[in-house]
Amino acid sequence: MPDTPSLADIAATARVVSLPMATRFRGVTVREALLFEGPQGWSEFSPFAEYDDDEASVWLRAAIDFAWMPQPAARRDEIPVNATVPAVAADEVPVVLARFDGCRTAKVKVAERGQSLADDVTRVAAVRRALGPEGRVRLDANGGWNVDEAEHAIRALEPYDLEYVEQPCARVDELADIRARMHDLDVPIAADESVRKAEDPLAVARAGAADILVVKAAPLGGLSRALEVVAAAGLPAVVSSALDTSVGLGMGLALAAALPELDYDCGLGTSSLFLADVTAQPLRPEGGVIAVRRVQPDAALLARHEASDDRRDWWMSRLARCHALIAG
Repeated sequence: MPDTPSLADIAATARVVSLPMATRFRGVTVREALLFEGPQGWSEFSPFAEYDDDEASVWLRAAIDFAWMPQPAARRDEIPVNATVPAVAADEVPVVLARFDGCRTAKVKVAERGQSLADDVTRVAAVRRALGPEGRVRLDANGGWNVDEAEHAIRALEPYDLEYVEQPCARVDELADIRARMHDLDVPIAADESVRKAEDPLAVARAGAADILVVKAAPLGGLSRALEVVAAAGLPAVVSSALDTSVGLGMGLALAAALPELDYDCGLGTSSLFLADVTAQPLRPEGGVIAVRRVQPDAALLARHEASDDRRDWWMSRLARCHALIAG
């Protein structure tokens, strides 16, 4: 990236928003994000609150790049997306899926802390019933199982015809182990945290520990870096979001549009999990796809969903610390 814009340049347009969610997701009921505008348009800085400044600064680098620099050329103008089913009770599944218009693929959260494998089985069964035999069901454990737990769980859930299982275990060596144990089942293993939170995002590919990469633009430092990782890994990729507003989802859509190949539906329909957004035309699936475009926030919605003064101060302080790290 060329010279980093000054903190003052970023802060001049910075707005901090707080958006309510329809369903608790990863323990989050309200999603906060810092938005700002650059020469190329609006961008989003929204690493989760628990991330330290070193990790969050990578997200800021990506946000600045998207706001200040031209992006790689798009190869497609719409992206097929999946529904995302949080760790809800089975009877809530139809309500969640109804928010994702036309989506025939569903990513189902499993291995939620405080829940059991029986909870996962009933949830996945409900998703399969709702989608029917032609729908695609993928799981996301967020590294919540050890290898033995993962093997037991995948074998229990495999009868529901799984497209793949995302991050069943936390470590790369564990992913390699569970992938080897699954040799008798046709259940691919996808890596997410082992890519976006790793010092070396290519380690998982070199270790033969995954069949698919799940990539997010912001945690990898922007579109160009994410494209480099996918190319070097030599594995099919799924582009996903991190509970972004529609501004941030625009970055994910741009990444998915720029990939040379896109064999899987992407996890970019998560605006459907929100009760509000920063635009009157949020990036939500229609007929199972989302058109590739950047979002211009609505001034009235920015004002309506503006975060409290103390939360704005918290985010602006975080912005300043992370900016110092990348500028230095």
